[in-house]
Amino acid sequence: MIPVHALLQVVDRQAPITGYTTYIVFSIIKLIIVFTIYMLSAALLTLAERKISAWIQGRHGPNRVGGRGGWLQPAADGVKNFMKEETEPGNASHPLFSIAPALSFVPAMLVWCVIPFGSPLPTPWGRVDLVVADLPVGFLFILAIASLGVYGIVLAGWASNNKYSFLGGLRSSAQMVSYEVALGMSTIPIILLAGNVTMSEIIRQQSHSMWNVLNLTTAFVVFFVAALAENNRVPFDLPEAESELIAGYHTEYSAMKFSLFFIAEYANMVTAGALMATLFLGGWDIPFTGWDNAAPYTVLKTILTLGCFLTKTGFFVFVFIWIRWTLPRFRYDQLMSLGWRVMLPVALGYIALLATTLLVLQAIGINPGPVHSFILLMENICVLLVLFVMVDEGRIVSPAYGRAQQARIVRLRARSASRAVTEGAGK
Repeated sequence: MIPVHALLQVVDRQAPITGYTTYIVFSIIKLIIVFTIYMLSAALLTLAERKISAWIQGRHGPNRVGGRGGWLQPAADGVKNFMKEETEPGNASHPLFSIAPALSFVPAMLVWCVIPFGSPLPTPWGRVDLVVADLPVGFLFILAIASLGVYGIVLAGWASNNKYSFLGGLRSSAQMVSYEVALGMSTIPIILLAGNVTMSEIIRQQSHSMWNVLNLTTAFVVFFVAALAENNRVPFDLPEAESELIAGYHTEYSAMKFSLFFIAEYANMVTAGALMATLFLGGWDIPFTGWDNAAPYTVLKTILTLGCFLTKTGFFVFVFIWIRWTLPRFRYDQLMSLGWRVMLPVALGYIALLATTLLVLQAIGINPGPVHSFILLMENICVLLVLFVMVDEGRIVSPAYGRAQQARIVRLRARSASRAVTEGAGK
């Protein structure tokens, strides 16, 4: 029988929860609250994207459902998709066709289990950590679970038995494998600097020094670009290129199965924003103050840190939407070239450089602190200058246009004409 009296026992508000029953009850409460808000956020992001795109393009956006602001548009879309007929190709693999949308959505939702979203909350039953599951290997859990999202997309493309869907699935698997390696490599510098794979420890390390976006700027750039590619967001939306593959891997889907893919994209976007906020912007840490990281913890600290975390996550989500309505899509050769010839070598080289720098700083007696962070910041600035100014210049990731001078173009055309004459004479 569950000892209900354990919930009524008053203990030190600053001490961790020790009772098994109390721990289970608070875990269930956190689970319900977090994933309810998560699902509502994913739905409202569809409205946010329409409003932001309308703002960028100088138009109104949705304004018919739910008043002038169109706030009920996501609800109207949901009702429409529930009422639509579920269609399924006759030659599709029925079990895999049905399970693929769920496999695409669930990994993005599970990652949130280990992301801390606020400072501990003091309660009459003890201190409640604002994370669903504070795993000691939370960082590795994120990498493992996030990599499962590709299976839903690949199965959707294959199970539909449609050539457009199949091509979309192949593109997606190649793209996500290519950028997943760089994504994982870009997180190794975080572990080197924090010395721990627990998410709360990574936040604590940033709260006592500069945020990783300054300490590890190169890793942040690689992670951000790889996150765009992993989420199939513009300019990396090749798997669902509407102008080439109709809708890619979900061509044959309709009603709520199609909506699950749509929701999964926005859920992944929120998850990526939360990850970048946690790994590179200090998570729930309020900048320029240490007040929020020290005991005693209060309800005010919890509210302010939660608001800070949501603001950082919302900023990255806004940037994702902004990029979609600003940049054109990559060519497929550009996408693969960027992943294997730029992102992966940069991530590997930066790991070696950072590890060497940390060993040298430790050997000469410079411990983590302002000087330590300033040296890492200067190192990252130098690396980015080399990458963006001296190394690429359109030679590795070739642009869609040429920068050749007019004289060089004339010589190339003359050489091509003479080669055609020679080949014609040979025939």
